Formats: sequence, structure tokens, C-alpha cells
Amino acid sequence: MGKGWIWFFLLIGIFGGCRTPYDPEIPATELRILVVEGYLDTDGKKSELKLSRTVPLSAEESLVPELGATVLLRGQSGQPYPLSEKGNGIYVFERNLDENQIYVLEIVLKSGERYASEELKPIVTPEIIDGGFRRDSEGVEVFVSTQGNSDADDFLWTFEETWIYRPRIRTSYIYDPQLRDVRFRTAAEQNSLCFKTEPSPDIVLETSSRFQDQVIFQKTVTEIPEGDERIMERYSILISQKGIASKDVQFWEILKKNTEDIGSIFSPLPSLIGGNIKSLDNNQNPVIGQVSLGVIRQIRIYINRSEVSPWNFIDPEFNDCVIGEVAVQRTDYQASFGNGDVVPARELMEGTTIIGFFPSTRRCTDCTLYASPVRPDFWEDN
Repeated sequence: MGKGWIWFFLLIGIFGGCRTPYDPEIPATELRILVVEGYLDTDGKKSELKLSRTVPLSAEESLVPELGATVLLRGQSGQPYPLSEKGNGIYVFERNLDENQIYVLEIVLKSGERYASEELKPIVTPEIIDGGFRRDSEGVEVFVSTQGNSDADDFLWTFEETWIYRPRIRTSYIYDPQLRDVRFRTAAEQNSLCFKTEPSPDIVLETSSRFQDQVIFQKTVTEIPEGDERIMERYSILISQKGIASKDVQFWEILKKNTEDIGSIFSPLPSLIGGNIKSLDNNQNPVIGQVSLGVIRQIRIYINRSEVSPWNFIDPEFNDCVIGEVAVQRTDYQASFGNGDVVPARELMEGTTIIGFFPSTRRCTDCTLYASPVRPDFWEDN
């Protein structure tokens, strides 16, 4: 399942002492497990539920999105709250709910298979007291502080990171085949400022009752190693704090252990992972998943490179990036710059007149090859 590491380790344990090669037939049903993931916010924030299927060991991807499902949250009064399909197996929820009610998540797949969650009691997650970062000899540590209570003792943190990405060589010029000449780039054509965004790869858990007055002080959410790309200029992290029920902690602990030790959160057998989703049609239909419900608290933190200097970021992949020593003359613009692989980087001047351009490669000058040129709506400059 996932990439099937569980089968690998299981077979090593059972047949490690045998000399005869063993090639097991893994039933197809064991490779089509429904996976349900999500924490739905009850305070009106946009949140997501993800539906997917595990795939055969030979497949390149580890999960395939489950499309065309009907998903809704039903309150104890019977009122349905449907989720809208965003695409790629993502179903969006954006409602303000009564946290004093009990809810059940209902899923009907395009195939007609039906699934439902156990009863879900929303958890009103305590506010984040503060968040910040500290620099040490190994890099930067990002942290949050909060305080639990009798209703919210266990916490799960997830995060999304966004950072400015720059190419090794910046140029404001572009060859225009219609003009058969080099001109300045327009704002829409700029390729020297991009943004990378990635979701959290980690599962961060903590129980507040382990601490005096249930205060979780400066809990490490993520660590950024010295010289990492993410702080090449300016970095932002959106941390989401989620209260989870005590009975759900074991599920998240298993996933955390498997992520760290094996490399895939869906490596163990469904019976070992479990979760709070079940099939309504056939108990033999395997399903993995955990859905939680409650108020999500968030904080956004920015880190500038100047705040953690010295930060010696150098990507060795681009160590061969240079600006050519021989300029391309006007008569050769089409031949040199026409296919876009070679680009004008610096002007060659004769007095106050540009008579040519020193070249570089698109790979070294175009950040849109590696990130998005679209500035995120939330982004704030210094």
C-alpha cells in the first residue's frame, strides 16, 4: 500500500531465511484502499477533505485521487452540509457550525460505495498564544505556544510554507521574435521573482496535560537547516493548530512513526492504522482515514534572510551558471536567442548605445521553470 513497503518488510521477516525466491500475488483489493484525510473547520475557514486510493506497487504515484464523490456533513438535527468538489480528490468545506452538535461525515463514491465516519464532536481549539523563530548553529527553528484545557488537551499542527525563489542570474531583457530585437520585459513577463509553496511534510503532536498549567511553550513545528533554499530571501509559514480528541491520538502517532521510520504514512496494513471511517455496504471494503472536526487556529510568521544572517545559501545545481564573455551582435539575435534556450542577460554598450547582449541560459535566468511568478494574495513585503 502506498509504495507497498509493508509488503517488503513483511516478506523479509517471513521469508528472510529461505533460499527459494518468493513472488507473492497481492490481491487487487488490497491495492485499492480508500484513503480519507481531513480536518474540517467549524468556524467558517476554508478547509479540505482529501479522498484517494492506494495503487499497485508498479505504479509511479502512491495515491490516485477519488473523483466524483458526494460528500456531506450531517448534523444531529438531520441538516446536511455538503462539501464542494475542487478537483484532484479535494473536497472543500466552508461553513460556520454549531460546536455543541454532533456530526457524521457521509461519503458516496461515484461507484455507489458508501462510507461514514463515527460521530464527530467539534473541538474548540484554544488560541495560539504566540509564534516565532530562533536561530541556532544548525539553522532556524519555528515554534508556537498555546495552552490546553479540559476540552482540548491534545494538539495537531500542520503548516504551509511559501518563500521567494530567485534565479541564479537575473535579467530584465527578452528577445521579441516579432520585433526581431531585444526589449525590456513587461511586468507580466518578469521571471526573476517567483514564489514556491509546499504543504507540511511532518506530523507534529503534543499533549498539554504533560506540562504545568497545560501550557505548551515554544513547541517546535519545523526546523530549517542552515543554508536551506527557503530563506534565500523571504520566507513565510502558515501554522494551523488543531485540537484533536484523545481517542484519535493513536491514529496520528502511528502515521507519524511510519512517516519517519518507513517513509510512507500508508505503509502498514489498514487493520493496524484504522481510523474513524467505515464502509456502510461491506465491512470487507478496506478504508484508511481519520476525519476531525473543530476550530482551526492559525498564525503566519515571516522570516527575512537579514534576520538570520549569515545564511549561506548556494544551490550547487546552478554552479555552472555564467554570463557569456562574447556578446551576441544585433545581426545574430534571431540565431542565438530565437529558440528561447539562450537569453540576453547583460547589455554591451558603445557609448550610450546598446550594440549587443552577453548571453546566458534560460535554465539559469528563469525562475518560472521552478516556481510560480504569481504573488500570493496573503504575501506581505518587509
